[in-house]
Amino acid sequence: MPGPYLLIQLLCIALFIYGIRLMNSPKTAVAGNLLGAVGMAGAIIITMLEAQVLTAGLVWAGLLVGTALGVWLALAVKMIQMPQMVALFNGFGGAASFIVAALTVLEGGLNTFTLFTSALAIVVGGITFSGSLVAAAKLHGVMNQRPVHLKGHNAYLWLSGLVLVLSTLGLTFQIGAAGWHVVLLIVFSHVFGCVFTIRVGGADMPITISLLNSFSGVAGSVAGFALPNGILLIVVGSIVGASGLILTQIMCRAMNRRLMDILLGKTTVLPGKAAPKGQGVPEPSPEPEPAPMQGPSWQEALRGAQKVAIIPGYGMAVAQAQLQVKQLGELLESQGKEVRYGIHPVAGRMPGHMNVLLAEVDVPYEQLCELDEINAFLEEADLAVIVGANDVVNPAAMELEGTPIYGMPIIRADRAKHVLVCNYDTKPGYAGVENSLYKLEHVSLLLGDAKDSLAEVLKTAKGEPGEVIPLPEKEAQEKPGQDPAALLRAAQRVVIVPGYGMAVAQAQGQVKLLAELLQSCGKRVEIAVHPVAGRMPGHMNVLLAEVDIPYELLLEMDQINDQFQEVDVVVVVGANDVINPAANTHEGTPIYGMPVLRVAEARHVIVFNLDRSPGYAGVENTLYEMEHCIFVPGDAAVSLQALLQALREAS
Repeated sequence: MPGPYLLIQLLCIALFIYGIRLMNSPKTAVAGNLLGAVGMAGAIIITMLEAQVLTAGLVWAGLLVGTALGVWLALAVKMIQMPQMVALFNGFGGAASFIVAALTVLEGGLNTFTLFTSALAIVVGGITFSGSLVAAAKLHGVMNQRPVHLKGHNAYLWLSGLVLVLSTLGLTFQIGAAGWHVVLLIVFSHVFGCVFTIRVGGADMPITISLLNSFSGVAGSVAGFALPNGILLIVVGSIVGASGLILTQIMCRAMNRRLMDILLGKTTVLPGKAAPKGQGVPEPSPEPEPAPMQGPSWQEALRGAQKVAIIPGYGMAVAQAQLQVKQLGELLESQGKEVRYGIHPVAGRMPGHMNVLLAEVDVPYEQLCELDEINAFLEEADLAVIVGANDVVNPAAMELEGTPIYGMPIIRADRAKHVLVCNYDTKPGYAGVENSLYKLEHVSLLLGDAKDSLAEVLKTAKGEPGEVIPLPEKEAQEKPGQDPAALLRAAQRVVIVPGYGMAVAQAQGQVKLLAELLQSCGKRVEIAVHPVAGRMPGHMNVLLAEVDIPYELLLEMDQINDQFQEVDVVVVVGANDVINPAANTHEGTPIYGMPVLRVAEARHVIVFNLDRSPGYAGVENTLYEMEHCIFVPGDAAVSLQALLQALREAS
C-alpha cells in the first residue's frame, strides 16, 4: 500500500477516535461531531481515489450532492424528530453495507473467506436497514408504537433465520448460483429485520436504535473484509459496532431489563390484554382519580419551596415546552431557590434526547442530574415538577411485580414533599402500566398541554395567579376597552415585529404559535423584520427559521413600511429602537434619521417588552405614550403565552 494513503487513513482513524472522545461532554460534543465528519469525508475521498473506482471530479460531485442533502435534512428535521432521523441513518449504513457486499459477490473471483464475510455483511446490513425503517416508522407515528405480534411470529423468525443460514453456507462453499443466494439473503434478511423490530414497544425504542446502530457498524466492518482496500471500513465499523453495543448494555442495565425480553416485546402491556394472573397489573381505567390533597396546594408548595426538581419526559418534547421549562427554572432561581433537572436515561426517544432538547434552550449542563444524583436531591426536595414524564417516575416499577417495568430504576419523584404533575392526561405510558404516583396524597395534577400548564405555573411563581394579560394599572384605567386579546380577535390584518428582546426571552416559539393561531382564525398575518433588529444581520431570520416560521411571512422594512396605515394591529415583541418614532422627530439624538419600522401608523399597537427603559441608543421610545399603544411589561415569552391562552379561551 502506498505510504501517503496509509498515513491519511491513519489520520482519519485518529479523527474518528478523538471525535468520539470529545462527545463525552456536551461542551465538546459539537467539535467531536465536526472532527468525525472531517474524518469521514477524508475516508471517502482516499478510499475512492486509492481504488481508482471514480475520477476526482465524480468524487467531489458526489460529496457536494451528499453534503447538500445532509444540510437540507439538518435544517428541515426538527429536534423532536431527531430519533427517527438517527434510525434512518442507521438504516442507510446497513443498506450501503449490503449493497457493497452484494456487488462484490456478483463481481466474482472471491475466496471462501471473502464469500463468507460478504454473505454476513448482506445479512447484517439487510436486518439493519429493514429494522431501522420499522423503528423510524414507529417513532414517527406512521406505525403503531405498541408491540405488534403477528400470528406465528416466532415461526417467521425461525424460517427466515434458517434460510439465511443455509444461503450463507451455500454462498460460502459455492453451492448453486451465487446470484440466487444473494437474492435470498437480501429478501430474508429484510423479513427478519422487520419481524424482529415490529414487536418492540415505543418505550424500548431507544435501546433498539442503539442496537441497530451497533448492527450498522458490524455490517460495515464485515463488508470491509470483502474489499481489497477495506481497512478503514473495518476499523470505523468496529468502532461504531463496539460503541453501539456498549451503549445498548448500559441502557439495558439502566432499565433493569434483558435485551432478549425487549426484542421479544415482553416489556410492554398490550392494549386490551390483561396480565397473567397474580402478576399484579391493575385493571386499566381511563382516568384514575387522585387522592384528596393533604397539606398545601401546589401553588402554596411552589411559592414556599426552596429546593425544586424539574423532571422532563417525552411529553415535554411533544409539546415543545423546553423553553417554558427553562423559564420556570430561571424564575425560581431568581427567587433564591435551588433548581435541579432530573434526566432519566430513557426519558426521550433515544439516548441523550432530553439533554439535547434542554441544551437547545441553553439550560446549564451543570444543572442536569442523572438518576442517582437527582434521587439523592429528591430526598430533600420541597417540590418535584414533572413535565410530560410517565413510566420513568412510576412507583409501580417497585411495587407491581410481574409488570413490564417492575425492577426498572426510576426517578423517585414520590419522595419529594410535594409533586406537581404537568402531563397531558393520566393514561398509562408506553409500558401500559397505570402510574400509581397520580393517586398519592401529596401529588397535584395539572393536566393538559404542557405549555399551557407551565404558563399557569409561571404566573403562580411570579405571584400573578388568574391574570391573562398583565396590563399596568395606569394603562388599564386610561385605555378602557383596549384589551390585547379583544383587539386581535377583531383585527383582520396583523403584523408581528420581533426584536432582540424576543431573542433574549427565547420567545420565537410563542411568536410562531401566535401567528398560526391568528391564521387559523382567517386573519392575514405578516412578520416585519428590521435589518438591525438582532445583534447581526439576519439574526431575526435565523431565530424565526429555527422554529419553522414560513419564510414567505417575513417582510423587510421597504416591503411593509408603506402599508402600516392599513394594518389593524401591530404586535411588537422585544423591539425598541427599531420602532421608535423619535428617529423621525428628535433631532440630535443618536437614532435621528435612522430608518425605522413605522408601526406607530397602525390602528393599534401592542408592545410586549420587558420594561419601558430606553434601548441601546438611550433614547426614550415615544411610541409607548401614544393613545393607540398598549404596553405589556414583563418577560415576552410569559406575556405571549398568557395572550395565547386568552385567545384560545375565547375561540
